[in-house]
Amino acid sequence: MSEMRVVGVRVELPANQPILLLRETAGERYLPIWIGSVEATAIALEQQGVKPPRPLTHDLLKDVVTALGRRLEEVRITDLQEGTFYAELVFDGGVKVSARPSDSVALALRIGVPIYAEENVLAAAGLVIPDEQEDEVEKFREFLDSITPEDFRGANPNG
Repeated sequence: MSEMRVVGVRVELPANQPILLLRETAGERYLPIWIGSVEATAIALEQQGVKPPRPLTHDLLKDVVTALGRRLEEVRITDLQEGTFYAELVFDGGVKVSARPSDSVALALRIGVPIYAEENVLAAAGLVIPDEQEDEVEKFREFLDSITPEDFRGANPNG
């Protein structure tokens, strides 16, 4: 299992489909996951430090977990089956809850817990970007810095 960090989200054209991009913290592989526009917005807002006037679903879930006296310890991206990624929320006491990776990452960012990907998922879907393409990754990061949540409106949710 490898620890991952969120590079960001972007909209893939021409399908106008948001993509979550993760990268190994101690490796070279990237993991792109197609996600829904609501989750993309939630992730982008949290990365940009934007606090909505009323809690979004992921903010609410964070508050519920805290109110119930539980602690989210980590998020794991556990499987990839027929193009669909699967994840788990791992709570204190060894409690595990199945979840979509997009929701899991949005919650992990809000709570500040690590995100991991199983080796079988990285072997199947991880990408190594050669050095000559690092410039493209930097352009991707610049793009991520320039997008707003409104850029995700109208995309077809799928993750």
